[in-house]
Amino acid sequence: MTESKKLKKIDAQIDLMRVRTKEADDFKVKDDVFDRRALMNLYALASKGVIDALSGPISTGKEANIFYAVGKEGDLVVKIYRIATSNFKAMQNYLLGDPRFGKIKGTKRAVITAWTGKEFRNLRRAEEAGVQVPHPLTTRENILVMKLVGESGVPAPLLKDCRLDLAEAVHVFEVLAGYVALLYNRADLVHADLSEFNILYDQEEPVIIDMGQSVTTVHPMAQTFLERDISNLARYFKKRYRIGSEEAIWDKIRDS
Repeated sequence: MTESKKLKKIDAQIDLMRVRTKEADDFKVKDDVFDRRALMNLYALASKGVIDALSGPISTGKEANIFYAVGKEGDLVVKIYRIATSNFKAMQNYLLGDPRFGKIKGTKRAVITAWTGKEFRNLRRAEEAGVQVPHPLTTRENILVMKLVGESGVPAPLLKDCRLDLAEAVHVFEVLAGYVALLYNRADLVHADLSEFNILYDQEEPVIIDMGQSVTTVHPMAQTFLERDISNLARYFKKRYRIGSEEAIWDKIRDS
């Protein structure tokens, strides 16, 4: 496919997504996702061969919309942070104190671009440390492209939507406790929003997602965030499966 045809195809797909809705309100795609700047960035990614086809939404969140796509790397997800509606003041609180992002202009676009780049770098650091996360491919301003976690174009479910048997739950808890330790001790990161809502369950293994807010261990709030992550994990597994404890996760961190 020529570059011109590829761009026209992406443009047509975006036009369809502007009007496509599903029954659930949270699957509606708002026009503010595809502003002119976002369209130009999608065209740039298409012209580089990163994206060949863009499809409908996988999910919507408070800050971003996630779309299914196909490219030279196979099945992808394209995460687009919304410039108009993202809580950039809250984002700044996570960026402040991170030595990697010490000089950011105070505009919404600059903060959200930094946030997107932060998530990309956090995912890379986590992956290099041995933590299962979506493989990050590239970013362009407020757009992050990652490999899809799932099979045959179908995203893996969130942990909160899975019902594990006891042996599976014990395994997943142990793996996640190890991932918290790897993030802290090898990647020098704290997830800062870890819960059953930010973990996928793929081929009987947990995959940690949504690392935009993750901070380095030198961040002034790192210890508070770590304690919250540990509490969230322990609470979930204790309530749903009657296994696990905060102390077990702390032991992993101390022993790693």
